[in-house]
Amino acid sequence: MKCPKCKFKDTSVIDSRETSEGKSIRRRRECEKCKHRFTTFEKIETTNFIVIKKDNSREPYNREKLERGVWRACEKRPVTQEQIENMLNELEEEWAGMGKEVSSKVIGEGVMEKLKKIDEVAYIRFASVYRHFKDLETFQREVRKLMD
Repeated sequence: MKCPKCKFKDTSVIDSRETSEGKSIRRRRECEKCKHRFTTFEKIETTNFIVIKKDNSREPYNREKLERGVWRACEKRPVTQEQIENMLNELEEEWAGMGKEVSSKVIGEGVMEKLKKIDEVAYIRFASVYRHFKDLETFQREVRKLMD
């Protein structure tokens, strides 16, 4: 593992701990050259599937792309990194069990369902982009459903 500070190739593991209910390992490392300490995470790769988009095109699943969209919806909301990470980990396990291809509709609906439980404002923001709210009436209908 390269040191993020000096780019030296030799680092040593100082401490290892299980995280996320044993689904990943957190490692504290130290650079042999500059003594900089940093943290890495190791987890099982479960996200090796293809996303079928609305226009029937296909692309490899990209967690970073989805996470950026979720964080845009959660901007200035009391949502933690751990909540988002746990949400995406749970969803990815679910999607990976569906086979080699998963539709973007399944992904979007799954994210909305989980976001609704984490933060309702973030849910509405995500839904407004995902469902392409075209006018105020559509937006109001979604808020009413949430309130019922």
